[in-house]
Amino acid sequence: MFIQTEATPNPATLKFLPGQVVMDQGTADFREASSAAERSPLAGKLFDVDGVSGVFFGYDFVTITKEDTLDWAHLKPAILAAIMEHFMAGHPVMSDAGNSGFNEDDEAEFFDESDEAIVTTIKELIDTRVRPAVAQDGGDITFRGFKEGTVFLHMKGACAGCPSSTATLKHGIQNLLQHFIPEVQQVEAV
Repeated sequence: MFIQTEATPNPATLKFLPGQVVMDQGTADFREASSAAERSPLAGKLFDVDGVSGVFFGYDFVTITKEDTLDWAHLKPAILAAIMEHFMAGHPVMSDAGNSGFNEDDEAEFFDESDEAIVTTIKELIDTRVRPAVAQDGGDITFRGFKEGTVFLHMKGACAGCPSSTATLKHGIQNLLQHFIPEVQQVEAV
């Protein structure tokens, strides 16, 4: 098994491509070791590597966020070994508890019913134009709400805590949405 790695715009995050499907539906974002192991055997193994502070699963990639004080040269071999061992053994990425438990993509969205047409357009633009580009950088962005001209988005994976995330939100996503939807005044991360 050959696992490729790619840098992301976030220097604390590295994208690992195992050459196979990681999550066939949705994404999974783990920010603490305590909840990771019960939802995902792979996330649990990755958090066992000293210095791992975040694990994100996309369709065909795993994004790892490290503690700022550690170097990738130290962490990368242990992370590669954990991913390779997991996939070679044929273990599931998510446990039964992880599949049936809480999924952050199921969090309640908030918007006024009168804005439903606007929200539908926002979601379509996010899904077709923003999410594919962000996934290339090892992250994901999902719609959370729309209120009084403000679009609220949840940033995950490499996007969470990325130094360029504000520029992505304000200059990329906000400009895109304002171009197509005059009612959008600003975009905020939640």
